Order: sequence, then C-alpha cells, then structure tokens
Amino acid sequence: MIPFLDLQREYQNIQAELEPVVQRVLASGQYILGDEVRVFELRWAKYCGVRYGAMVASGTDGLTLALEASEAIHSGAGDEVITAAHGSPYTALAILRAGARPVFADIDAKTWLASPETIEPAITPRTRAIIPVHLYGLVSDMAGIMRLARDRNLVVIEDACQAHGARFQDRGQWRKAGSLGDAAAFSFYPTKNLGCFGDAGFIATDDEEWMNRARMLAQGGQHERDHTLSAGHNSRGDELQAAILNCKLAHLDEWNDRRRKLAGLYRQRLKLPGICFQQVPEAVEPVYHLFVVRHPQRDALRAYLRERGIEALIHYPEAVHLQPAFLQPGQPALAEAERVAAEVLSLPLHPCLSDTQAEEVADTINEFAAVRV
Repeated sequence: MIPFLDLQREYQNIQAELEPVVQRVLASGQYILGDEVRVFELRWAKYCGVRYGAMVASGTDGLTLALEASEAIHSGAGDEVITAAHGSPYTALAILRAGARPVFADIDAKTWLASPETIEPAITPRTRAIIPVHLYGLVSDMAGIMRLARDRNLVVIEDACQAHGARFQDRGQWRKAGSLGDAAAFSFYPTKNLGCFGDAGFIATDDEEWMNRARMLAQGGQHERDHTLSAGHNSRGDELQAAILNCKLAHLDEWNDRRRKLAGLYRQRLKLPGICFQQVPEAVEPVYHLFVVRHPQRDALRAYLRERGIEALIHYPEAVHLQPAFLQPGQPALAEAERVAAEVLSLPLHPCLSDTQAEEVADTINEFAAVRV
C-alpha cells in the first residue's frame, strides 16, 4: 500500500526532538498564549517576511479575523469579497462568518488559480476585498492582483493556508507567501507543509493597527480582560501546538525541497495521454502542498490506482459556487472551475515518500493507458 500521506512516519523521524518539547509544555502549566505562542509568532512572521503575526485557532479563523480587522467590510451591509471558485469551501465560509457575501471568480486554465483577468469581471460597486487562494502550494499572480486592487481601492488578504514557504518574484525580488498582500492567513492543520498535532492558524501583516484589531477580536473583542469592546471570537493560540510548530519549523525548508524533487519526478515520468499538470509561472516557486493532475477519466484512474494499492484523493470535487451554502440567485456558470473540479486528482506526495514509491505511482498511472475504455 502506498498511502496518500504518512504522518506517523513524519512523527517517527523527529520523535526525539518533539517529545521533550511536548513534555516541557505539559509540565509548565501554561497552555494558552504563553511563551511558546509568542516565540512562534515572532519566528513565523520573520520567516514570511512581515513585521507582525498572531497565532489563532484555525486557518478559517485567520481569514475571518483578518477580514474583520481590515475594517473594509461591515457585517450585514451587503459588502462583497471575491475569491476563487475552485478550492476549499472554508475560504468562502470565512467570508460569510465575517458578515460579507462571497463572490466567486473563475480560474485560469493553466494555473487553476483566480487571476487578475478572472477577478476583474467579478468586481461590483459592493466589492470591498479580494482573497486570492494560493492553491496546492502555488502562489497567485500577486503583482497583478495588487495592481488591480490598488486601482479599485480594495483590500487583499492572501489565503496562504497551502503555501508555507512558497515564493513569488516581483520586480526582481523574491518574497514569500504571506508578505504579498495587505494581510494573510495560514493554516497549520496536520496535513499542511507545516502542520501541528491538532489545529491552529495565523494572521500575518505589516500593518500594526490591523494586527492590534485582529488580536483583540481573537480574544473575544476584549482590549483588557473581561472588558469587551466589540463582538469578537474565541480563537487563542495554543501553547502545545505552538511548541510543536516551533520544533517542526526547522525542517520546513528541507521538507519543501523534498516535495519539489518528488514533483519534478512526477512531471518527468508521467506519460499518460490526456494527463496535464498545474502550470508553474517563472515568477513562482511552489511548495507542492499537493501534487494534482487532471485527467478526463479521473474517477476511473483513481479506482485503477486504488485496486493496485495506491491511495489518491480529490481536492476539490465540486466548484465552490455550486455548493448549497454559497449558491446565489443568478450565479453564472464558471466554466473552467467546473471543468477542473471534474478532472483533478491528487497523487501521493509528502517528504517521507521515497523515489521508488513515486516511480511506482507514476508507472501505474502510465499503465492505465492500456486498459482505459
């Protein structure tokens, strides 16, 4: 069996580092918003290249709180926030939770990401913000999106939940995801490139006032204990998760390099007719949170792999704008997002995957050409 992901092996590889850290936190008696959280906030903000960061309970909370703290939207006022129609529905959920209406942009046929060209037609007089999604570890065209946003006086919050360490080159300078918009949100769900042993999220920005508002909102809207200024959230940093992330952060670049090597192996070895890859622009260095291919017989290919002991998953099988929670009257078809959702297949890819296993996955996919109907 070649599993899609192997978190047990990852743990075993760094068990000797992790267990003393966990024991130290358990013995400390400090489990929320302590030294481990403060250290991780400083380290992750520095890693991303921003001045300020706040650890919160999840990536979804990070997006919601960043949007609320922007003061660009007013709950119940009909304000709109544009995001991509292909990806996790949690991005749109965060927009709803912040009191705005998600509006969906179609995606580019080559990168499978919302682009300035697909976002612009979705802008209306009610648009207040854009949340580009760096899907599968590939950074969106942030230079173009920021130009569009500045022309329209719109806020940009990066959904960087799948892009830990990914980079984008703008005017000759390489910058990491999380430092490219007005603010950004990350998730440290266990399956992420940098994942904890539960759930956690992060808000990153260079704007001190924005960060102060986000921190207040994350602590129930309280400026000081038991004195509530606004209706906030209960989304505080967890010491145990922060300690685990502090330990694992030292390995992130190495793990990302391994992911890129495996992705290169797949790209070179996969020869199945009809298969296609997410295109990587020259100005982007991805981190391959997922390695996703498209094929018109996706479901049959997945079943073929499963029969041969290879686990492949689908991220994401339904365009977000067609899901009941987000369906709007008069919603136009978004053809590329709908087409991609019907064809995408995520292959095993993680730092513990061996070259031999990746080669077996690729060779098995190539064999599908001889049996497909």
